[in-house]
Amino acid sequence: MKLVIVDYGMGNLKSVTSALRYLGFYDIELSNEFSVLQRADKLILPGVGNYARAMSKINELQLTSSIRQLVLDEKKPILGICLGMQLMGQSSTETAHNTGLGLINGVVESFVRKDLKVPHVGYNQVTPCTNSRLYSALHANPDYYFTHSFRMTSNADIGVTTCIYGEEFVASFEIDNIAGVQFHPELSQTNGLHLLKNFVELF
Repeated sequence: MKLVIVDYGMGNLKSVTSALRYLGFYDIELSNEFSVLQRADKLILPGVGNYARAMSKINELQLTSSIRQLVLDEKKPILGICLGMQLMGQSSTETAHNTGLGLINGVVESFVRKDLKVPHVGYNQVTPCTNSRLYSALHANPDYYFTHSFRMTSNADIGVTTCIYGEEFVASFEIDNIAGVQFHPELSQTNGLHLLKNFVELF
């Protein structure tokens, strides 16, 4: 099983790699080369930081078309983590309006309620979608570690798992070969490790 972590310069690469190795997955490569991404059995798109800066780096590396081809045309499984999940949507209002990768129908915006402490940091429970692969064999309403200032919403049928932090938002989604999580599974102890294992083995 070859796992390739997409390296565009803004991901939590060491923590994700360490978590996967802890689970016994050792064939892991970090790359932004199309030929390497194409050889992957599964792709992981991490991300930490500003949406506009991340998309700028991805576009500079000509990764947008590469990722879309591999995921949408060749149906290669991919997991987006935190900012990586947000980048998989249509757009974000962080730092003006920015266009994302467009892998799924979702938009990223700031929290509406002004009384909420932002960023949202800490453990929160999620409510998994029906027949979820990501949360397979996990107890009901598991908790995960979040740290984010913007959140995704979607009305599309993309297997949404929700979280409530003052208001409801997309904690994760999963449809066909595409999955994304707003939280950090690599920092979420047993529940996070279980979810990563589920992605590698069930997608």
